[in-house]
Amino acid sequence: MFILLCIFAIVASISAEHLLLKPQLSRTEIHRLSILDSVYGVSALILLGAGLSLWLWLGKPAEFYSKNWIFHLKLGLFVLMGLLSIYPTIFFLKNRKGENKEELVAIPASIKWLIRMELLILFSMPLLATLMARGIGQFE
Repeated sequence: MFILLCIFAIVASISAEHLLLKPQLSRTEIHRLSILDSVYGVSALILLGAGLSLWLWLGKPAEFYSKNWIFHLKLGLFVLMGLLSIYPTIFFLKNRKGENKEELVAIPASIKWLIRMELLILFSMPLLATLMARGIGQFE
């Protein structure tokens, strides 16, 4: 149940970030985006910890996951999502504070594209999980 809550928080926060991005944002709006980004980060870390505990200690034997190339792809894509989120996070943290809260800050187009790539990877995860649960991708 807790894992599903983290997954929904990740989907909601990344989707909201994408929907709220505009070419120019005030520092107040950037502050709101940084809060969404922190929800995403904390949820991703909790999900990673829960996933590692399922892999190594709970649930199915570790060999089930370790000998599945789809699992490794899914784990690699999750790490890639984290790497893609570094630049937007740093940008939001640097630009959320300032003298004038209504000052407009130009948002680089690369931030929107990075968030779109995160969404694309995120929405491929359920397909990979379904394939893995059906035993597809096992090394024998």
